[in-house]
Amino acid sequence: MAGILFIISAPSGSGKSTLVSRLRSLVEGLEFSVSYTTRLPRGSEIDGREYHFTTRKTFEEMMAADDFLESAEVFGNYYGTAVSALEHARAAGRDLLLDIDVQGAVQVMQKLPEAVSIFILPPSPEVLERRLRHRSVAEHVTSEEVIARRLREAQKELDRISEYRYALVNDQLDKAVDELRAIVLTERGDAAGDRALAASCRTSSRSARLLGALASFDRQVVGSTP
Repeated sequence: MAGILFIISAPSGSGKSTLVSRLRSLVEGLEFSVSYTTRLPRGSEIDGREYHFTTRKTFEEMMAADDFLESAEVFGNYYGTAVSALEHARAAGRDLLLDIDVQGAVQVMQKLPEAVSIFILPPSPEVLERRLRHRSVAEHVTSEEVIARRLREAQKELDRISEYRYALVNDQLDKAVDELRAIVLTERGDAAGDRALAASCRTSSRSARLLGALASFDRQVVGSTP
């Protein structure tokens, strides 16, 4: 069943990048879409590996040419997924994995409702704040305003969780990786997929872990994705 589009998104600091990296090392046939961005590279990031780094002018020209499957402005910088990424994956007989923010994910889900959407959330606001502080030190960005802004944005993003087909709580890395792998294999129809584990991650299942994490943020699942 090559050609499945998997969307993974999460509030900043939820550990999404680590989970995606582990998933790609465990599951074959996944093509990772390298997004375009106007932000500057961080640390050891390399153009074409983590992101396609480009100018604001070039990005806006690409938007005008309708070259993006989705695009969004986040914290003052543009991010976007090129339409060509999906075309390339399908031509190669591979599934495409999008690691994108909630704004972009909603755009893609509206255009391609058959896409498999997965939301990753931290177990509590306290854990999220701790991770954001650790990350800000690594990025040499220790502004309290930056951390507070990301926490506020996380609260808003959690309100969109019911629009996702799946949601998993990243409280234990190995468990979260197992759940993510189970979702991908189950959606592929692979016999190696743990269907029960994948089903427990459905937003409509309202698992105790999901409800507990949302309650800690004073949020709840409203409605459900079929």
